[in-house]
Amino acid sequence: MSKNKDAFKQYCYAVIWIAIFVGVIYWAARHLSAFGNLLMVAVGFGAFVLIHEFGHFLLAKLFGIKVEAFSAGFPPTLIGILRTERGWRIRILPQFFPKGDDSGDGRLSFTVGRKTHQPGETEYRIGVIPFGGFVKMLGQEDAGPIQVTDDPRSFANKSVGARMAVIAAGVVFNAISALIVFMIVFLIGINRVPAVIGGIVPDSPAARAGLAAGDEVIEVAGRSKDLDYYDIAVAAALSGRKEEIPLKVRHENGNVEDYTLVAEQKPGAEVKEFGIVSPQSLVVAAVSDANKLLEKTRLRPGDTIKSVEGKTVRNYWEFEEIAQNTIASAVMVTAERSEQDGKTEEVEAKIGLSLLAADVANQAESETGHICSMVPRLRLEAVSKKQPSAMDKLKAWFGDKRENEETEAEPELQSGDIVLAAGDVEVPTYKELRDVTTRYEDKELPIRVLRTDANGVEEELTITVTPKRSKDGRVVIGIFLVPAFDAEHPVVAKTIATEDWPEKLDISRGAVITAVNKTEVSSFYDVVREIKNGAGKRVTIKYRMNEKTTGGVALDVSADVNFPDVKSGFADYVPFKFLERLYKAKGPVNAIGMGYRKTVMFIAQAYITIKGLAGGLVSPKSLMGPVGIVSLSYKIVAERPLIDYVYFLGLISAFLAVFNILPLLPFDGGFIVFLLIEKVKGSPVSVRIQEKIASVGWILVMMLVLYVTFNDIIRNFFS
Repeated sequence: MSKNKDAFKQYCYAVIWIAIFVGVIYWAARHLSAFGNLLMVAVGFGAFVLIHEFGHFLLAKLFGIKVEAFSAGFPPTLIGILRTERGWRIRILPQFFPKGDDSGDGRLSFTVGRKTHQPGETEYRIGVIPFGGFVKMLGQEDAGPIQVTDDPRSFANKSVGARMAVIAAGVVFNAISALIVFMIVFLIGINRVPAVIGGIVPDSPAARAGLAAGDEVIEVAGRSKDLDYYDIAVAAALSGRKEEIPLKVRHENGNVEDYTLVAEQKPGAEVKEFGIVSPQSLVVAAVSDANKLLEKTRLRPGDTIKSVEGKTVRNYWEFEEIAQNTIASAVMVTAERSEQDGKTEEVEAKIGLSLLAADVANQAESETGHICSMVPRLRLEAVSKKQPSAMDKLKAWFGDKRENEETEAEPELQSGDIVLAAGDVEVPTYKELRDVTTRYEDKELPIRVLRTDANGVEEELTITVTPKRSKDGRVVIGIFLVPAFDAEHPVVAKTIATEDWPEKLDISRGAVITAVNKTEVSSFYDVVREIKNGAGKRVTIKYRMNEKTTGGVALDVSADVNFPDVKSGFADYVPFKFLERLYKAKGPVNAIGMGYRKTVMFIAQAYITIKGLAGGLVSPKSLMGPVGIVSLSYKIVAERPLIDYVYFLGLISAFLAVFNILPLLPFDGGFIVFLLIEKVKGSPVSVRIQEKIASVGWILVMMLVLYVTFNDIIRNFFS
């Protein structure tokens, strides 16, 4: 009866796996491209795990340890081959089709070849799950303590030195494979983002140091060879508390200057940063909706910007600088477009702009943005809604849809809203809105806005928000990414005193500018244009408060009039590809050097990351687990050249080497610690103690895996 029951279980097990297999084949047939990408991801990761296990296997054989099985892939076994006295025994899916005895051969087992007097002891297997592999030595299990046996060829009966060499071999092989991978990558050549500064975040360490877009970092923390942008980011992220990181920078004029930066971690950020933005190229990147981009800007993915406002540009930061200094509703660009027939053509395009305060960093504390002392009304350029917690996202995903719909129906602030009033303050400036927000902490704050719908119709709405204190101590309503101005309506929120030209104009709050030098204006862009036209003269600015109240002021305009307190930002989102540079070795010797440096860098990075986690310098949220790694791998395989995926695998191999040497079971480093203890005390740690420590280790590892996997799922599927 028991045998029949076991047989029934085995057949049920087989049916389940066959159903899974058929399902996978069916899905693969319908999604060949996606299946090919997933297969490449699986094979790539499996190869490096297999290399790790091959290190154990090779050293075990070298020291005469009996290896019972070596598997490429995880169980269930697809095929197993073992040399026996009668020939080569082949087992196919033994778990699916069991014989019903203790041999483990299965019904699909047979022997081929000639008889031999030297049977083998190791079965070579291919597992159904191609994500790695394992080696099974006599007396040694990865999941627990060493098993005691009388067999002299058992792992447990070898010397401490031999066992330590076998355990450490996996780590060494991962490091060697990373070195070989990087050597191959640099021999072939790979495009990487260079260590060029693409932009500077306001009020950041880089901004305070005086770095500028276009500068190139030629040395960071003593490293100068083969630098790319990743090296800068890593140096900041993994620096110690208040650690000064030396940088050597070459400016665009060729001058070289030394800097020292202390990285900072902004509230909500996962790692510390210098405030250096990665460089972009002038090539338009791929977008999810190319037709929408074309309709809005006349640009297509692959177009290359050649000139802006009639000025030739060589790089993205020149393009951005011209756009920022163009005080208009849009900037005109000329782009080169390659057609399918190989021909190229020039196209004219228009990218929408928004009017911003020039000193965004200080705008929260002072009234810095103005046009000849006139501060325009506030416009919500970008609304950053409160991000729900991971649990909130899961509840929204699995919760009551009707409840979600009711929540979404509540009026909220939106991008493009113009602030007419906040609390009791009419037409507030950004600083005034900040002050009102602070006064209304944890209380309902009514905000009246002017909103334009899809048909261009304007309407006034009153929206209630509740300001909350953030982690950095500021009271916020979570609406601003950047403070922007309402440039489409020439309404003055306030006039302010300026340090130099001009003096504060006597214009009332909420006044509408109607004309400049008798020329009617309908936007602040018109106001700027007419003031420029009056350079070196006195101009008259007329305004009205209502139908009955009007007024005017005179303004002496300097001959070299400019507007340094405002700038333009892109209102139309046009993504650009990252700037890339070919990193290629001059020959095999140079490739060895480049590969060695890159391997050492990633191993050091992994070590410092672990150290930073232990010391609280690195947030656990910045870690990526199995789901995140597979997701990123798939994206690289699907969107990038194959060489980029090979490079990524080299990085993973280097990280595996470090994580596997951690002094904690079930990592290899944990076994090495027990072997060192055995060497010192002269006898092995008791099996009972090993089992308890191994259990604790597994619990800690599983907790970490579950934590990072949870974050990966939220980041990749619910974010």
